[in-house]
Amino acid sequence: MDLDQGDPELMTLKGVNILKRADAILYDNLSSKILLEYAPKDCILVYVGKKPYEKHNSQEEIYEMIKFYATDGKIVVRLKGGDPYIFGRGYEEMLFAEENGIKAHYIPGISSMQGAGLSNIPLTHRGVSESIWMITGTKKDGSLSADLQCAMNSGATVVIYMGMRKLQEISSAYIRNGLGSMPAAIIQHASLPQEKQAVCMVKDLQEVALQEKLSHPAIIIIGNVVQVKKAIKHSLSIAS
Repeated sequence: MDLDQGDPELMTLKGVNILKRADAILYDNLSSKILLEYAPKDCILVYVGKKPYEKHNSQEEIYEMIKFYATDGKIVVRLKGGDPYIFGRGYEEMLFAEENGIKAHYIPGISSMQGAGLSNIPLTHRGVSESIWMITGTKKDGSLSADLQCAMNSGATVVIYMGMRKLQEISSAYIRNGLGSMPAAIIQHASLPQEKQAVCMVKDLQEVALQEKLSHPAIIIIGNVVQVKKAIKHSLSIAS
């Protein structure tokens, strides 16, 4: 089975239980294929793509599939990677279902940014960061979110999804604001045995990504939390 999409053991019990009852599962590229083993033998499994930067089913085609399979009281599971309401278009699909008389329920998931903790990077830490900004690196028009400007001036931990093609743009924005030396990390395949990560200053993101051969799927974390473990150890060694 392909494990590129995330540790299947991080699936919630509620999610597993609905998979066991499914009549049809429409699954994305970033959802672990191992989870499909929970489906009943007669369940219809439909791959809808959504692989970054590659050809996939359009959102309109996915809407039609939801409408087609959700007939006669059948249970349709729209299986996504991470949390469907965090840059996952889950709520758009929820609205479509409701507009077409299809009863729908949201089941929360674990987002990829939470995988940072598995790499010893806390998203918040007392006295270091008291908030988080989650930003998409690629908006609908392909541009980097303007919210980055606000986020970098806030003192919060900044987590950028889908930003691997915007590394130079991200670095340049921080450099222009005199923040080029801010600690940053790139985590690829978070939660998996083949996870790769690199820690650097934000000004060096693109160079380090090329050196370490880091690509998508990956998240970018910027803020002092990236090196908080090192700071704590240093503090303890001084105290002793």
